[in-house]
Amino acid sequence: MTAEVPLPNKWTNYLVDIYVRGRPPVLGTVNIKDIEEKAREAMKDHIPAYMYTFGSAGTCSTDSANKRAFENYKLVPRMLVDVSNRNIETTIFGVTYPSPLLVAPVGVQGLLHADAELATASAAGSVGVPFIMSTASSRSIEDVAKANGPRGHRWYQLYWPRTADITLSLLKRAKANGFTALVITLDTMILGWRPHDLETAYLPFAYGVGIQVGTSDPVFMQRFDLPPRENERTRFPFEPEKIRMAALEQGDEEAQRNMSLGKEWLGELNSGAFRTWDDLKFIKDNWEGPVILKGIQRVTDAEKAIAHGIDGIIVSNHGGRQVDGAIASLDALDSIMKSRKVRAAQKSGKLTVLFDSGVRTGSDVLKALAIGAQGVLIGRPIMYGLAIAGWEGVEQILLQTICDMHITLGLCGYGSVNEIIGKKDEVLANLHY
Repeated sequence: MTAEVPLPNKWTNYLVDIYVRGRPPVLGTVNIKDIEEKAREAMKDHIPAYMYTFGSAGTCSTDSANKRAFENYKLVPRMLVDVSNRNIETTIFGVTYPSPLLVAPVGVQGLLHADAELATASAAGSVGVPFIMSTASSRSIEDVAKANGPRGHRWYQLYWPRTADITLSLLKRAKANGFTALVITLDTMILGWRPHDLETAYLPFAYGVGIQVGTSDPVFMQRFDLPPRENERTRFPFEPEKIRMAALEQGDEEAQRNMSLGKEWLGELNSGAFRTWDDLKFIKDNWEGPVILKGIQRVTDAEKAIAHGIDGIIVSNHGGRQVDGAIASLDALDSIMKSRKVRAAQKSGKLTVLFDSGVRTGSDVLKALAIGAQGVLIGRPIMYGLAIAGWEGVEQILLQTICDMHITLGLCGYGSVNEIIGKKDEVLANLHY
């Protein structure tokens, strides 16, 4: 009996092309630990910027727990199944995507590379991965949408402003620029306790960096009798000492204005005013499209989301950046997916469950899917790629993660990601070595 040759696909072709070319891809390796070290080396002259992006809250115990949880879950392959031709497409909110991977919202990407969010959005659009834009971006909504491209899939992440007029303005701009889903981050009403930032008094927003969604907003800027800025580009590398000196010692009006605007924008996004479940009605009444809550960790909160008619949740602990000593996000997903209400809502299409925090590899993606997620966000590795090689670095991380997932799915004996979603007892073993 002669087996048929599998159909070609761009994901496994990525691996084959590396061997055919006879050299590693742009980052010089596909080993994620080595890539992390390369990112640190690339930022060696700007370690506070590196730590701001890649650091975590308190003792970093939650970040460690996130990674440890993935180590505890082990894939259990099955054999002699014809999975020669695999399909990793997935449908989320009625849209079919080429894979279950999404780019997580990460703010202030201008700290890592001169092209900032434009590089990430463009690479995501090129690969076909949905890009989730952060309200804390160092580029405007309009510029990021343009970089993502007319065929790019993009969602908008909202750090919920304190005032209604600013909130409505951001929602209007996001919708006008092709952002189809709204992700509301719930766990950052105030900044977490981050010793690495406190030690260096490092807060880019205070210097006018990471507030470009605000400085390009007509409603926000009107408060100061200023026009919204178009095509604003933050300086790279970010050097807060020079900005502070220019503003406070040299009387530089532009630097003074940027610091003032930064303070005001922080007052909108991180005012310390906490929202309630009842406040969600305002968002639902003013957004046409799926509304997703990011930061859900408790079963009861997931069930409340269903009761309030929320379209989706992202099980996330902000990559361990907000609460020290918290539960691993993967363990939270496991608990949430044990809820009959959640499983029933997911099965009926009333609730979409996504996952974030701790994802580093394609096998990590498969583990989250097996526990019950329908899509998986990746954040820090994308930023490693950006810091090292800009657009090309981001593209590599996306391609290698999806390729890894595609190959590992087949090696585990499955031909479709839909076969493993929610099949934890079949696909995984929970072991503590």
